[in-house]
Amino acid sequence: MRIGILQCGHPPPSLTEKFGDYGRMVGALFDPHHEVAIFDATGPGLPQAVEACDAYVLTGSSAGVYDDLPWIAPLSDFVRSARGRAKLVGICFGHQLMAEAFGGQVVKAPQGWGIGIHRYALQNQPAWMDDGESVAVPASHQDQVVALPPGATVVAHSPFTRFAGLDYGDAVSFQFHPEFTADFGVALIGMRREAYGALGEAAIASYAAPHDGRRVAGWIGRFLDMPTTACQSLSNCA
Repeated sequence: MRIGILQCGHPPPSLTEKFGDYGRMVGALFDPHHEVAIFDATGPGLPQAVEACDAYVLTGSSAGVYDDLPWIAPLSDFVRSARGRAKLVGICFGHQLMAEAFGGQVVKAPQGWGIGIHRYALQNQPAWMDDGESVAVPASHQDQVVALPPGATVVAHSPFTRFAGLDYGDAVSFQFHPEFTADFGVALIGMRREAYGALGEAAIASYAAPHDGRRVAGWIGRFLDMPTTACQSLSNCA
């Protein structure tokens, strides 16, 4: 399978130098038997045709889907055109952009920043997930999906984030970051430590415990490996 990573943003330059870009981090989630190509979604770097890849993964970004940026509308159009023709996976900003593109709503949430390791309850698990009760994964966001797109099923939620994981049958998305290592998560919070205050200190402390990023990577891998028709029918029955 050829996976196209649509890179929607970049970490701060000092962190990129040490940890790599978001495209590289997300690419590390996948088994080596997949071919991975990275496309810059913030410029004229989108694939010429949807058929260039079998699946697309949208990364995180410091941008908001409601920002007046010239690349967001073309990316939304590409995602809409790709649905049903390629599998789609969204992470953080990618989760939000897919929701907006498919008819949902995203806002800057009044509860503010969600950072550090958050625990999410699981429900309506399709076959590519597991039957666990919860998952603990890094978060780094202040925007949230507040209205579901038609046909979306909630598979993960928390008191802080109602719609943390969505299954569309032929697409999936997560508000959290399975690609973050503990070192990167701590370093990213450290860049804004003064602004976060006590919230930042608690978030840094949360990284002392292991998280379930590799478990979520396994979900994504199984979703990509399943035939599209099977994904759709199993999701609809969940």
